[in-house]
Amino acid sequence: MNPVFARVLDGEGRGREASEDECREGRSSRGVLWIHLNYSDETSATWLVEESGLDEVTAEALLAPDPRARSLVVGDGLMVILRGINVAEGADPEDMVALRVWLEKDRVISVRRRSIAAAQSVLQALDRGMGPADSGDLLQSIVDQLMDRISVTVQQLEDDVDDLEERVLSAESRELRTKISELRRKAIALRRHIAPQRETLGRLHTERVTWLSDLARARLRESADRVIRHVETLDFARERAAVTYEELSNRMAEQMNHTMYRLSIVAAIFLPLGLLTGLLGINVGGIPGTQSPWAFALVSVALVLIGIGEWLYFRSSRLL
Repeated sequence: MNPVFARVLDGEGRGREASEDECREGRSSRGVLWIHLNYSDETSATWLVEESGLDEVTAEALLAPDPRARSLVVGDGLMVILRGINVAEGADPEDMVALRVWLEKDRVISVRRRSIAAAQSVLQALDRGMGPADSGDLLQSIVDQLMDRISVTVQQLEDDVDDLEERVLSAESRELRTKISELRRKAIALRRHIAPQRETLGRLHTERVTWLSDLARARLRESADRVIRHVETLDFARERAAVTYEELSNRMAEQMNHTMYRLSIVAAIFLPLGLLTGLLGINVGGIPGTQSPWAFALVSVALVLIGIGEWLYFRSSRLL
């Protein structure tokens, strides 16, 4: 087995490096054993299925490629599957990554495929001596780290919507329409992954496991409330983006109508002028002025006067 890392919690906030025997046996006499695995590693996946002591259903759930957020109690153990922000370079935050965690009183097994920043943050806290003390504290620390990163992403999305609402009357419409569509797509994608965690975290503080303390349950309840607020914020941001899109569409339609109106006025002015020049330009006998050197100048002046007269008429009629 090749764990990403393995630590033994000493109960005082520090994590000691776990030995190979402790990792292989999946237990430690020194404290709570936390093993973090990458399930794409075949040896780790084999150990989880054949040697970890987990039942077949739990092991398969921990190795599922794209699981939905949920929790499951098996005996005195607790399986939790949550989603976190993808912080990989060049990745879209809404392409959320799954973290699967199996917790017992004396051991924790977490499984992932892509890097989970929340797990790394908890590991760093353990190495500094400021980490979780037991399994329940470890679960809450991971949840807190996941929620903190989700909060940052949701807040940034809300700020982007605020910025678009301010720019909708001044920026290029085509550019804004693309950005609004992108924001709506992000809000929908984030909500699709975050919404199931509302129910999952809402159930965690009521799960019947003996090792989950009252303080941990209270903190999990607060995390559930945070998820509810995030879902509501995403819903509101999506609605605001839709309203902004409608406002932008109305503005574009108004601009188009104004442009078409001006073109119609121009066409109305030049229609009789075009009729006159067309009549005078036909190649038949009897066209007046064909023998006069002043005919062209007189016709040009007449056309200008007719155009001015039409413009004055439209002005007096309040069509301009």
